[in-house]
Amino acid sequence: MKVFATQAELAAELDPLWSSAARISLVPTMGALHEGHLSLVRLCGPCDVRIVSIFVNPTQFGLNEDFARYPRTFEQDVELLEHERVDFVYAPSVEDMYGRRAKITVDPGDMGRIWEGAVRPDHFAGVLTVVLKFLQRVKPDVAIFGEKDFQQLTLIRAMCAAFDLPAQVVAGKTLREADGLAMSSRNRFLKGSEREQAGQLYQALEYGRELFAGGERSLDVLREGMRSKIAPGIQIDYLTAVETERLAEAERVTDHARLIGAIRIGSVRLIDNLAVTDITEEPATA
Repeated sequence: MKVFATQAELAAELDPLWSSAARISLVPTMGALHEGHLSLVRLCGPCDVRIVSIFVNPTQFGLNEDFARYPRTFEQDVELLEHERVDFVYAPSVEDMYGRRAKITVDPGDMGRIWEGAVRPDHFAGVLTVVLKFLQRVKPDVAIFGEKDFQQLTLIRAMCAAFDLPAQVVAGKTLREADGLAMSSRNRFLKGSEREQAGQLYQALEYGRELFAGGERSLDVLREGMRSKIAPGIQIDYLTAVETERLAEAERVTDHARLIGAIRIGSVRLIDNLAVTDITEEPATA
């Protein structure tokens, strides 16, 4: 496995591959890797060349967010990826990614200003900009993203379609702890009883799915039912059902809806989602 720190090093290695029939896969990450990330790497199996990027992207963090304390475990990450037989790791510096260029970003549009975008106003501009740069630099045939960040996944797919980017975007299913908590690098910040409370988000989404399976289609009823599973004192940023393509609410919830939620426990913000039925589940292989 080779590790590259600059775009020039990466391009020198990939240049002969781009003109060959080799299929290239990319898993973009911010490091602090866990089993959820590794499950995405394993979806690269059908490709000839497997690349993982590690970059804590400053442009997707807002004021008073956790950029400085975001976990950085580079040496451990590299060991894990070597065990997974990844071919290349691209771990650029902020200077390598952005240099001193004027700040030009991708506008996520209206769909990027709701839900996560309403709570974190510049977040998706930062996410889409760095993803676009990685797609342009690596030129993968397949790019793999986790389904846990469902709004992000939807926006990345929309960006690829809008800009005619050739990479196939593949979604990896959310891996969970025993109590249903979605695996996340930020889970390590949960302390004591906070970890027990964290499972309530998944339980709320599961309850919404149970209500839907029982025939409930009212958005208000589903929303209130899910909120009832969150203990008083836990801040709910949102907990609702949206249609998968536009991420918009509808008074009547359909089979193609997605239950989404975000809560705050102590200093940790958790997000998660579930499809209301198996109809909307994403394919698990590249």
